[in-house]
Amino acid sequence: MVLTPSTMVELGTHAPDFALPDTDDNTVRRSDFDGKPLLVAFLCNHCPYVKHVADQWSTVAQEAQAQGVAVVGINSNDVENYPEDSPEKMVEEVAARGYTFPYLFDETQDVARAYAAACTPDFFLFDAEHRLAYRGQFDASRPGNDVPVSGSDLRAAVRAVVAGEAMPEQVPSMGCNIKWKA
Repeated sequence: MVLTPSTMVELGTHAPDFALPDTDDNTVRRSDFDGKPLLVAFLCNHCPYVKHVADQWSTVAQEAQAQGVAVVGINSNDVENYPEDSPEKMVEEVAARGYTFPYLFDETQDVARAYAAACTPDFFLFDAEHRLAYRGQFDASRPGNDVPVSGSDLRAAVRAVVAGEAMPEQVPSMGCNIKWKA
């Protein structure tokens, strides 16, 4: 496990397009969410940083959806070397965590590269025009630091984007590096 920070892509960057299969093998496209704020989370199943926030993340995602924010999770890990991140295991993760958003598989890793995703979890929140408004941590909790998992940073960002208000301070997300193919 290599502790990796998010790249902190320039605010205002337009959300790259994607067309990826979800756990039901339906193709989900960025354009499916045109006109709505969009929260993109780069996740995987095995990362201890994702596991640490996963249950609270499920709740925060549901809250964002209730506020009119579209949410997708994207797994871009190399499943040949990390089979616990396979599409079959993603189906199990959706059921175990109660995810209500599409959990997409980026087999080519092209979408992760387009977003400059670096770690899991890595969060990108776009406004209704799909311009980047927030990129950063879920909250200050990390495995072993005794800070409760709350999703406070991401919750504040979602509230700000929905209300059209100023963004909170943006701190890089930290997690396992995306498992790139050789």
